[in-house]
Amino acid sequence: MARLTRAETQERNRAKVLAAAREEFTERGFRDAKIDSIADRAELTRGAVYSNFPGKRALYFAVLAEDAERAPEPVAAGRTADKALGAFARAWLARLPLSADERGPGAELLPEILTDEPARQAFAQLMRLDALLLGLALERLTGAGRMVRVAETALTTLQGASRLAAAAPGFVEPFTIAGACERMAGLDLDDAWSPPHLPYVPPAHAVDAPWSPPPAVDAVTGEAARLDRDGVVAVLGLHRIEAVEEAVRAVPPGETVALALVSGDPDELAPLARLAVAELCGCLRQAFPPEAWPRLQVIHDPAGSIATAAGLPAVGDLTETAVRVRAGRLVARADTRGACHAAATA
Repeated sequence: MARLTRAETQERNRAKVLAAAREEFTERGFRDAKIDSIADRAELTRGAVYSNFPGKRALYFAVLAEDAERAPEPVAAGRTADKALGAFARAWLARLPLSADERGPGAELLPEILTDEPARQAFAQLMRLDALLLGLALERLTGAGRMVRVAETALTTLQGASRLAAAAPGFVEPFTIAGACERMAGLDLDDAWSPPHLPYVPPAHAVDAPWSPPPAVDAVTGEAARLDRDGVVAVLGLHRIEAVEEAVRAVPPGETVALALVSGDPDELAPLARLAVAELCGCLRQAFPPEAWPRLQVIHDPAGSIATAAGLPAVGDLTETAVRVRAGRLVARADTRGACHAAATA
């Protein structure tokens, strides 16, 4: 048998740790789970666990993210906004436990997020991204104006159902919740997009540099990202994600927007980002026809590879930079608040 390379051994050990941790979290819950027990289940040392994950919370987020990224079972996609939103709700609710005997490893996610301020801030921004993605899909089906508030209302209902199902399994009636979400598509919530105050947004500055981004996966479609297309690439830290809507609303027709998510704590917060985006997009791909999927590309960039290609030497959770791509070259760049709007309108 051929000897495994160092990289192959590390990948195998990481997979063993994740599998062992999933068993431990499912059986004992997050708070009672022990790193030593996870190491024993994986037949590895405690040090081997910590060489792959900096702590128990990072491991917990990684387990939940891996589960969320698994291909879901297909359901009937809706061709109208109400039917698609109802199908989205059913796909979301299908993951919930129906009784106390069906405890899943994610029951303690929200309490754990609330104990850590950077994680809480990142989660709040990730929920805004989820609402934007769902709202963009609804807009493409209806041809109407902004529907992000409708998406926020539906996600608030579904997130509440998830938390209540964890605390009181069997209480949530999925058909009732799905029916309520379906009717939300017709709500008029006086939604409108307000662009940044232009006098306070520094303009983008012209650049002329080659654009050679690394290969990446679009988390929205699950396919290869098209970073070579004309448009805007926004590199945003996990505490500044909401700024991407500035580019989405301002970019000219026919151009694309790609969001590269970066963090100053990628070992712990990057798995949380993967989890939040995968939960939303897994349901969205089941419920909406492909032609209605949002055109906003979302790329997880924990190593900062796309950021480096865009000229950023370092990134953090407050990073806010956007570049304009045209004909395979960078032609404009903007930094700090309003960068996405400035790049999109350069």
